[in-house]
Amino acid sequence: MKEPESSPPAAEGEAIILLGHGSRVPEAGDSMRLVAEGLKSRYRHAMVEVCFLSRLGPHFEEIFEKCIAAGARRVIVIPYFLHGGLHIQLDIPEMLKRSAARHPGVQVILGDRLGYDDALIDIVEMRIRDSCEHPDVRDLSLPSKEQFPVPPGQHEFVAMPPEMAAKCRERFRKEGEDDV
Repeated sequence: MKEPESSPPAAEGEAIILLGHGSRVPEAGDSMRLVAEGLKSRYRHAMVEVCFLSRLGPHFEEIFEKCIAAGARRVIVIPYFLHGGLHIQLDIPEMLKRSAARHPGVQVILGDRLGYDDALIDIVEMRIRDSCEHPDVRDLSLPSKEQFPVPPGQHEFVAMPPEMAAKCRERFRKEGEDDV
């Protein structure tokens, strides 16, 4: 993996917000918090915060306001997402635009999502090697779902039957061709 170049100290008044999806599992964001701490210590970003789009939070608006109260005048939001789905295409930009409209003196930048990087190949290979010693899935002991209640009005998981998914992919492909 290529090591990024050392960064100069962050500009005064700059905040970095790592924005994850969110989960009903309280510890689910712990690895993202470790990345935030690493950005502070290794690359000298003074203000790095973590938030989530949904579920337990903290949520974006709460952390955005915290950064502004701490003196941020430029906020760079890095979506902690690999794939460029609807959250990246629409949900997150809309949310940031609403927040930016309430704070005209603050520059709000939608940064790049994590996406693809050659470093991921090495990371996935490490996970493959590490996983070889894991037990068969039939031998796993799982926590009770009752430990992670679904909030009212939300769904546990939105499944799409394969036939419906294929029809949607075909429709999107045709619409994309019409746009060319």
